[in-house]
Amino acid sequence: MQKKVLGYELLKDWGFGKSHPFIIAGPCGVESEEQIHAVAKSLNNSVVHLFRAGIWKPRTRPDSFQGIGTVGLQWLKDAGNENNLPVAVEVAGSKHVEEALKTGIDVLWIGARTTVNPFLVQEIADSLRNVDIPVFVKNPVSPDLELWIGALERLDRAGLHRIGALHRGFSTYDSSPYRNIPNWQIPIELKRRFPGLPLLSDPSHICGNRKLIPSVSQTALDLDFDGLMIEVHHDPDNALSDKEQQLNPELFMEILSGLVIRKPSAEDVIFLNLLEELRDRIDRIDEKILMMIADRMKVAREIGMYKKENNMTILQVERWNEILRTRLRSGLRKDLTREFVTKMYELIHEESILHQTNVMNTGNMYETKSSKDS
Repeated sequence: MQKKVLGYELLKDWGFGKSHPFIIAGPCGVESEEQIHAVAKSLNNSVVHLFRAGIWKPRTRPDSFQGIGTVGLQWLKDAGNENNLPVAVEVAGSKHVEEALKTGIDVLWIGARTTVNPFLVQEIADSLRNVDIPVFVKNPVSPDLELWIGALERLDRAGLHRIGALHRGFSTYDSSPYRNIPNWQIPIELKRRFPGLPLLSDPSHICGNRKLIPSVSQTALDLDFDGLMIEVHHDPDNALSDKEQQLNPELFMEILSGLVIRKPSAEDVIFLNLLEELRDRIDRIDEKILMMIADRMKVAREIGMYKKENNMTILQVERWNEILRTRLRSGLRKDLTREFVTKMYELIHEESILHQTNVMNTGNMYETKSSKDS
């Protein structure tokens, strides 16, 4: 992607910038002309920059509410005009794009279930070729950063210069308090690779319920996200879709007013000096960690030699279970989270197996190549 076209001038006419978060709000879907006008009116004169609503809803089950369809586009546009709000809709194919552009929709977004399909993303990119309209891309349902980047690249190469990313969490079969687990490290890595790319979070779809939205919204802003997309309905308990995660306007404003907006940097000299000292300490600790892990891998290679000489398998399940059990117990006593300790030792174990495999296949204790290097 050309980073030069992904700056914050993307939506500057609507107040987009780093001084305060960019807020997109509106119902999960357009349900009726009266409903969409009521929600838009409730958000007028608020901190909302962009009014959103789904027209076509990609639902899991065919008997679910799948959107009002094309007729709702004009209702949405009229509601936005009457309340001085630009409007955004989700598109999942070239036909949706055609209808949205014909109605004068201001912003488009590509949903998670579309992002996962490069054929559909390319179809949308081709239908928007050289059209000057902002487009946000939600992450794919699977935790696949490259697939997310690929969707953004397809739009960029089609000549779309106003592109943003929307983080809505990732599907999981694991037990979780979230509808879609945040996996914050994935959008953080996207931000690291493309620092000029506007990145917003969608707490509604991450949480799946109202009570978690304040904490997830605050976490996103603390991680230097540029804004939020939050679902707001004038009567959420009677919404036709996703009623549990939609806020009424009063709760929405209460949550926004309670958010702490932090700065990405500071100017206080004493604080900056202290911060630099603390970062230097972290750098020294990290170097020690790497040295100790390198020493651990040297021991793993020695074990690999003994296993080779005694014709033993690399994987010893009982020993691996013992390591996980004892290290987890020790890590919890040191105020480390269960998830972190588990993931860390899974990575260490994977690296140890790589080292032992190389030793057993080559007999060389002193040279180890990963599969990517070979």
